Amino acid sequence: MISLRYHVVSLAAVFLALAVGLVLGAGGVSDRLLGAMATKADGLTGQVQQLTAQRDALAAAQRADDEFSRRVAPAAVRGVLQGQSVALVTTGADGPTRDALVELIKQSGATVTGTVALTPAVTDPARADQLRQLTGTLLPAGAQLPAAADTGSLLGGLLGGVLTGPSGQAPVTGAQAEGVLNGLSAAGFTAAGPAPGPAGLVLVLSGGALTGLDAGDGAAVVTRMAAQLDHAGRGAVLAGSAGSADTTGAVGVARADPTVTAALSTVDNVETGAGQISTVLALREQVDGHAGRYGTAGSAADGAAPRT
Repeated sequence: MISLRYHVVSLAAVFLALAVGLVLGAGGVSDRLLGAMATKADGLTGQVQQLTAQRDALAAAQRADDEFSRRVAPAAVRGVLQGQSVALVTTGADGPTRDALVELIKQSGATVTGTVALTPAVTDPARADQLRQLTGTLLPAGAQLPAAADTGSLLGGLLGGVLTGPSGQAPVTGAQAEGVLNGLSAAGFTAAGPAPGPAGLVLVLSGGALTGLDAGDGAAVVTRMAAQLDHAGRGAVLAGSAGSADTTGAVGVARADPTVTAALSTVDNVETGAGQISTVLALREQVDGHAGRYGTAGSAADGAAPRT
């Protein structure tokens, strides 16, 4: 007669056999899985190494291209702005790029009359009403602001009266110009510094894309200011660094509006040697009554540089 103990032992033996089988089977699967994963990892490592080598080669080629562009830049722009005068308005641009452009503009034969350095307060939506009111307060007697109500156009109109005019002579000069720029500086909208002399052309030099919830609106302030400065004098160029052609960059906002780029030239890679050459050539283009969109972004519809 089969006892209860026999059943218990038999069931235990069955379950033990199943457990041993599962362990042994899992071990075989694990070995095969680990082998496949190791092979896949080796393949991915090879791809990473290949892509890293390609990246390094591209970076080296880019550095070589940039070095070459910087070396040939003085010859490429020599005389193209002979007898012209240029004022700079900077917003978010780095110092080395600004300094390199100032030197290159001088090598092109133009006179750089000075720089107005805007602060981040200009693109701060919380201070838009203050800036709008200030443009009216600082407006010298006899000068006029544009009919537009946005802060960018109003600031461009105010600065246009100080910096530029169709004949290269600003309608507001001397003590009045100093008063405007001192007022903007006292309110924190510009950095302190000497007032630029009048100029026929204006270069608006920006950084890359703005960030934050109101980044697009901030970029639009710079774009509209540049468009108004273009209207005030013989012409203007809006040049930005990598990212400036994005939807939250001043160049990108400008290129989204065909009425702006019909008159205002834009460059989206001004931090590079090639972009700096393009910027100077774009200033020449403005003197000749033309405009274009240049750089490396997809929206640079007119190529890498103006044709001379």
